[in-house]
Amino acid sequence: MNSKSKGQIDYILLIVVSFLILFGIIMIASIGVPKSIELTNTAGVSLPECGVNGVDCYYLFKKHLFRVLLAAILFFITVRMPLKFWRSVSGFIYIGTLITLALLLLFGSSNSTFATAWFTFFGNSIQPAEFGKIAIILYLARWLENKGKDVQSFEKGFISFCVIAGLPILLLAGQPDFGSILIYSCITVGMFFLAGARVKHLAIGLVIAIFVGTIAITTTDYLKYRFGSYFTGSEEFCQVNDEGTARDYCWQTEQANIAVASGGFWGRGLTKGVQKSYWLPQASDDFIFAASAEELGFTRIIFVLFGFGFIGWRGLQIAKNAPDRYSMFLATGITLWITMQAFVNIGVNTGVLPVTGITLPFISYGGSSLMANMIGIGILLNISRNCNLNYAPTTNRRRNSRAHNAKPSYHRIYQKDATDD
Repeated sequence: MNSKSKGQIDYILLIVVSFLILFGIIMIASIGVPKSIELTNTAGVSLPECGVNGVDCYYLFKKHLFRVLLAAILFFITVRMPLKFWRSVSGFIYIGTLITLALLLLFGSSNSTFATAWFTFFGNSIQPAEFGKIAIILYLARWLENKGKDVQSFEKGFISFCVIAGLPILLLAGQPDFGSILIYSCITVGMFFLAGARVKHLAIGLVIAIFVGTIAITTTDYLKYRFGSYFTGSEEFCQVNDEGTARDYCWQTEQANIAVASGGFWGRGLTKGVQKSYWLPQASDDFIFAASAEELGFTRIIFVLFGFGFIGWRGLQIAKNAPDRYSMFLATGITLWITMQAFVNIGVNTGVLPVTGITLPFISYGGSSLMANMIGIGILLNISRNCNLNYAPTTNRRRNSRAHNAKPSYHRIYQKDATDD
């Protein structure tokens, strides 16, 4: 693999990602005010005012801007880093992720959630599962590249894949972090399928996943009530006395639906949302899409959907035109990660999916998520340097067209390796 950059990055993709980041900054400035007041009202004033008694109405906004700056630095480092570096260290990163996820079970904090998914240092927290998504993509891309046609073997392909993908998922189940398990599964299975895995092997894996998932849901209280409330909506699953504490498992979905419906076609107007103030929990992170839909309405929030749709399409174009198999698998995994997480989050916000507790990429308030997303998009744009994309910037389109047409396609790269003896 040639580690030197041959061309320019895909600036159109970068513009779309920048739009989503800017959108997140604007919405957190608007939506994050009630939460900021709550966090900075340490004096317990009944009617707090901004700037009085230490109350900072833009506390979340300021912290988010700082995190955007850190994420931007990581992006600029990543986009310049040779791809062969990631390939060489992918095994160490994968093992380090397994160790980190295991340590979470002993020393992690829950941050008032069900999952012990964070390490807390001096009042700041980091969520290793977000960076673990990059780790599994980096290592699985290298593994799939080396396997070649053996990926279709039951022993060398399917069983080995189950071990590689299953170890981090097993550790996430110990937290438990259902949302991350879902995204890890989408990433790994998607990459394995596109590498040429046999459908019957995937079917076996699906049956096993359904069996294990059913046991987990029926034996874990919060999963049982969360899925029960989603499928039935009955009071039996919604209103639960959980260890002496009354809990409404339908509350988040109901309030998110109210927020989306209240926004209507044109929205209430920026800063004028109601749900963010009193009813919608996690309005600035997990449910930022619903809170934004209330203020902006369908006509504006639809551009967020278009943005993630474009990232999905453009990412697969980069994978299709990647110069080698490792880059192809890497681009595929990153694209699956960002788009699947985005649409799962939007599905939760609109009541289409049960509550999972995952962030909206590039937009939600959350440092670990944002920094991991920017590392991922940096790697993807780095791969785009070596691709001849249909409308990527170029100084000699006619000269480059011959090379573009001669390059093996997304699927032919695998097929050629799989049929050669």
